[in-house]
Amino acid sequence: MLGGSVFIALARFIISVAGVIIFYVLISMPRFDTKRMVLFYSCFSVAVSIMLCIWYIKDWENCIRMGPFTAYMCFAVFAIFMSNDSLFLSVYKLALDFYLLALFLIGSIEISVIFFNRNVWADIIARIILIIIMAYFINKYLKVPVKEFSIYVEEELDWFSAAVMIMSLVFGIGYILNPGLEHTPFRMFQIGMNLFLTGILQVLIYRLYLHIGKEQEYQRENQLMQMNHRLLERQMEILDESVASSRRICHDIRHHNTVIAEFAQRKQYTELLQYLKEYEKITNIGVNKFICANTAVNNILCAYTRKAEKENINVTMDVDMERKFPIPNIDLVTILSNAYENAIYGCMEVLKHEEKECFINIFIKRKKNKLVICCSNTCQAETEIMHGQPKPEFTGGIGVSSIIKTAEKYGGEYDFKNDNGIFVFRLIMNIPQ
Repeated sequence: MLGGSVFIALARFIISVAGVIIFYVLISMPRFDTKRMVLFYSCFSVAVSIMLCIWYIKDWENCIRMGPFTAYMCFAVFAIFMSNDSLFLSVYKLALDFYLLALFLIGSIEISVIFFNRNVWADIIARIILIIIMAYFINKYLKVPVKEFSIYVEEELDWFSAAVMIMSLVFGIGYILNPGLEHTPFRMFQIGMNLFLTGILQVLIYRLYLHIGKEQEYQRENQLMQMNHRLLERQMEILDESVASSRRICHDIRHHNTVIAEFAQRKQYTELLQYLKEYEKITNIGVNKFICANTAVNNILCAYTRKAEKENINVTMDVDMERKFPIPNIDLVTILSNAYENAIYGCMEVLKHEEKECFINIFIKRKKNKLVICCSNTCQAETEIMHGQPKPEFTGGIGVSSIIKTAEKYGGEYDFKNDNGIFVFRLIMNIPQ
């Protein structure tokens, strides 16, 4: 906008491209190691700067008008390839980077125009100083929050939100970059308001997705608390039954001894064996069955099996897990308790509407470096699957998101389906080495 020789323009182009790259590198996740990143970005900077210089020589006016947009579009495509972030997350960071580009471009030009009578060297020096100040601010105050916030944007940002954000930034900043308008006080007011509004747009987007992400975390934490509450209830039921059984046995121990002695004196050995079998059956009430060697998995399966049997639900299990399993117990319990709870809920809903024999089948096996979990149960025929997940009203509204979140933590693949009144949940997870 201030003119100058091609060498002045080249200096401006190199500084601007370097500034954009520095800002983006500070807030993005690199795809390659440092050496290759420096090499690739250096080659890109040289190529773009040469292209802009040739354009500047051939068509000065259009280069000044459209050069920043064209160069940034090229950078956006290249940056997506260089970043390890998802597409939506890269779009968000590129939009933020575009706003930062507008700040130091417009800021340096306005400083040169207002205070130094359009001096091109003042523009270049101001541009370098602004880039250094902004890079320091980003590295100190924005780098960590943006990277921590990235997961919320990655999960929640959609095409519509991304399109609205990009259009707002492009139109807003494109207007104030228009070189055809003179620098009047009203023009300065317009520039300030546009920068303010586009900056507020970035802040609002940040706050929106931060709020959505935090809300999702609170919901997951609430589900985990509900799950822990249900587990404690199951364990308390088992403990109460064990205590009651122990008290009864201790109270009746003398009577049992008397009966055993009487059978022995009369040499009624068949009756004595029958009595001892019944006695053993009574003493085993409340004691967890042995399902697998893993204590946490064994306990959770026993707790929910006891609840299922109380509801007259037939349960069959094929479980093979070693005592020390590479996946933490809390993650195993999260998946199995929620899957089992939802299976029991599905069966109970069927029993409310019709007299039908309900069942739950659970299969858990380790196959090399994979953990395979399959849970099938009787369900209502109208159970619907939406977006690959059962609707909350058919699962009690709990558990599915916790299962998915935990499964994705280990690169798991899962699916839910209603197979003519039989609900099937299947999961394959990678086992950490």
